[in-house]
Amino acid sequence: MEVTDVALLLLRLVVGVTMIAHGVNHWIGGGRIAGTARWFSGLGLRNGVLQAWLSVVTEIGAGALLVLGLLTPFAAAAIISVMLVAGLLAHRANGFFVFKEGYEYVLVLAVVALALGLLGPGWLSLDHAAGVEVTGWAGGGIALGVAVPATAGLLTAFYRPAPAPGIVTEEVR
Repeated sequence: MEVTDVALLLLRLVVGVTMIAHGVNHWIGGGRIAGTARWFSGLGLRNGVLQAWLSVVTEIGAGALLVLGLLTPFAAAAIISVMLVAGLLAHRANGFFVFKEGYEYVLVLAVVALALGLLGPGWLSLDHAAGVEVTGWAGGGIALGVAVPATAGLLTAFYRPAPAPGIVTEEVR
């Protein structure tokens, strides 16, 4: 075991546990599923309850996979996708800094997830134990190649923001 394996384990644990905590918070924290659904609907996503459950399952599932070092490029893809949606819909308009609700935090999580897709989970992982580590360009390609189309698909299917006040959306006769 090398120091790189310990570093990869630390990154997987911190990002994985963070994602699990976010998923659990969306599920049973604060406003529970109903509150999370209202928040997603407020961002312009239709079917807020479905979005809330998709978020919970994706965040907890991807976080658990990352902690275990199992299917690492796919776990990274799920995290990147969740962070892309959050960055685009909830944080982009607020600028960079997290203290102004900007995209700084989601950017860091997404890039660390991509780095884990590229580097792989390391020796201390179920992927390594099973002999199925996918690293390098292939791992990064899977992470981005799954995350970007998944994000685009979700936004295409569900993003329907309310028109700005004063905007006429239908021809008035």
